[in-house]
Amino acid sequence: MPTSTVQALYQNNHDWLFQWLRRRLDCRDDAADLAHDTFVRVLRKSDELPGLREPRAYLTTIARGLLTDHWRRRSLEQAWIEAIAALPSDVDVSPESLLSMQQTLQQLDDLLSGLAPRAREVFVLSQVEGLTYAQIAARTHLSERTVKRYMTQGFELCLTLMA
Repeated sequence: MPTSTVQALYQNNHDWLFQWLRRRLDCRDDAADLAHDTFVRVLRKSDELPGLREPRAYLTTIARGLLTDHWRRRSLEQAWIEAIAALPSDVDVSPESLLSMQQTLQQLDDLLSGLAPRAREVFVLSQVEGLTYAQIAARTHLSERTVKRYMTQGFELCLTLMA
């Protein structure tokens, strides 16, 4: 893969990609990080570039995946903050226990990454927040049948990973 092809792709599209990400994130720093990560992925897949006819569509596809990961990490961080804040004030949790809880949350997130985002959301609402299928359907504006289908997918993934 000639360096000039990657360099041209970067020069012709970096500013556009940065602005595209910035509109979605409303944060210059996060947009810059994800634009950088997008081009790192391009470098790793540079064998796909020679026949590339729509570079912005290609970059958008990569960036969307990175955005999904970014938002999932943010959601996980927020859940972590809420879990710590919900602990009774008289509970003294050791740093080791906090680290263990954080690692468990990260492992759970990694396991559930095999689900589509909506299915993952439904599964977490049920298994972590303890909502009923009807409550999940109301909160997510999905039918109960769809909630049940997503829960089935979640349980099937868990059983597959346990085997």
